[in-house]
Amino acid sequence: MVGIGPGGADDRTLRAEKAIAVSDIVVGYTPYIESIRDLLQNQETFASGMRQEKERCREAIAQAAAGKTVALISSGDAGIYGMAGLAMELIAAEKQSVPVEVIPGVSAANAAAAVLGAPLMCDFAVISLSDLLVPWEKIVKRLEAAAAADLTTALYNPRSKRRVEQLKKAVTTFLEHRDKRTPVGIVTAASTANEKIVLTELQYLLEQEVTMQSVVIIGCSSTKNIGEWMVTQRGYQL
Repeated sequence: MVGIGPGGADDRTLRAEKAIAVSDIVVGYTPYIESIRDLLQNQETFASGMRQEKERCREAIAQAAAGKTVALISSGDAGIYGMAGLAMELIAAEKQSVPVEVIPGVSAANAAAAVLGAPLMCDFAVISLSDLLVPWEKIVKRLEAAAAADLTTALYNPRSKRRVEQLKKAVTTFLEHRDKRTPVGIVTAASTANEKIVLTELQYLLEQEVTMQSVVIIGCSSTKNIGEWMVTQRGYQL
């Protein structure tokens, strides 16, 4: 289970590249397979589209059970909104016995934070606003808890063309607990040629371009804008 990073080759780890190099077959979402095309030599590939995660996992498990070395790839880190958990659940449910290794990768939150400055210097939360697999009521409770706890919060899957109310609710929730001028960073398509960075304030967040490729990082009470950087102060005495 290989995390291939947020998109660009520069943010792939050496361990991930080595794992792919020694694999007989690489399994993944079609755009992710294309993003590592430069690493593929004689490997077979099995690619499929959105919402076909179970299909990909089952193919990877079947190939591994047949004796092949399989790289089941995820963007970012395989264990953060990736394929690792599902694959492990299916291995157990289907009573398979295959050796498993999880190869960590640079998550989208890491990549976004790095280009913004250092907004995750202290305790933080990561919350996906996608209610495809998690009930919206539970996501709202998590937003309320993170906002009340003064945690810097990274939002995944913040807004799509059809799904706009979720981000509005997130902003409303945070405004109940945070100053309206709280720094916010938006990084879209992190670590790719199309990367876009916006520094704004909580009160202006909904006016910005935010897509499913964006990671939104909402600062806490100790987050400041220092020049062009968004920095969460850890508490050091200068």
